[in-house]
Amino acid sequence: MRVFIAGGAGAIGQRLVPQLVADGHHVVATTQSREKLELLRGLGAEPMLMDGLNALEVGETVARAEPDAIVHQMTALARMSDLRRFDHGFSDTNELRTSGTDYLLAAAEAAGVERFVAQSYTGWPNIRAGGPVKDEHDPLDPHPPAEQAQSLAAIRHLEGAVLKAPLVGVALRYGNLYGPGASGRLLELVRARKMPIVGAGSGMWSWIHVDDAVSATAAALERAESGVYNIVDDDPAPIAEWLPYLAGVIGARPPRHVPVWVGRLAGGEVGVSMMTQIRGSSNAKAKRELRWKPSRPSWRDGFLEFRDGRVGVGAPMTERSAA
Repeated sequence: MRVFIAGGAGAIGQRLVPQLVADGHHVVATTQSREKLELLRGLGAEPMLMDGLNALEVGETVARAEPDAIVHQMTALARMSDLRRFDHGFSDTNELRTSGTDYLLAAAEAAGVERFVAQSYTGWPNIRAGGPVKDEHDPLDPHPPAEQAQSLAAIRHLEGAVLKAPLVGVALRYGNLYGPGASGRLLELVRARKMPIVGAGSGMWSWIHVDDAVSATAAALERAESGVYNIVDDDPAPIAEWLPYLAGVIGARPPRHVPVWVGRLAGGEVGVSMMTQIRGSSNAKAKRELRWKPSRPSWRDGFLEFRDGRVGVGAPMTERSAA
């Protein structure tokens, strides 16, 4: 196929491009940065400049590329410094998930594109009621913390638009990314003991190594039916379990324990939710329908890479920038 990756210079894009080229596809990859064009060319892609929030530019770029399939990996995530202003930190990404998605889908329809695969997210968007692990049939959170309402609305918009489009539309809900190119502040926070266990630390997190996100994306391009798929490992776990383990792996002191009221002062309702209330996600559908399985079935094995001084895990609750 001729595959168009919108946002090809991010953590997933930089590893997806060579994977698709090796699979025999012709890859066109876009970036907003002229400095990254040669990077994409070196990975085997035909690079193109594109502003994902310029409708005319998106339409013209897709038309020139004449793709059979589009992969939407555009995000614009800055370092999340204050969970109490979560939506503010995600504002640019939210625009890419709403207007940017609409522009790409319109261009896809005009160009006769057959398949559209978009990056979504699973974890904190899950409903915070019932059992600890959710699948794609479970609803998203009907009452998220106020400072996550806009970001959840953007995810809903992306998934709804993709599923209603007149093509094979696939939304891949990646879990928390870690691995090469997906490094963020988490290791720094753990080493500095600035990421505490709040209350009982019962918030369930689902992880995915960036290479497993890539392999799932490649599988979705070839085998997925229209729908939503959780792309996570086999081992959702509470923060009280994975955070001390990670600290031990990297030789840091154990995380501090603080009561919920202290966590609320530091991180607001979003911080309390993420540390004590959120649910994990099941990958059973992706394993069954995409004939895919993660090469790192558990973060317990994947985190051991950090002992070798390799690239760190992604920042909490984010995908890395793919613009």
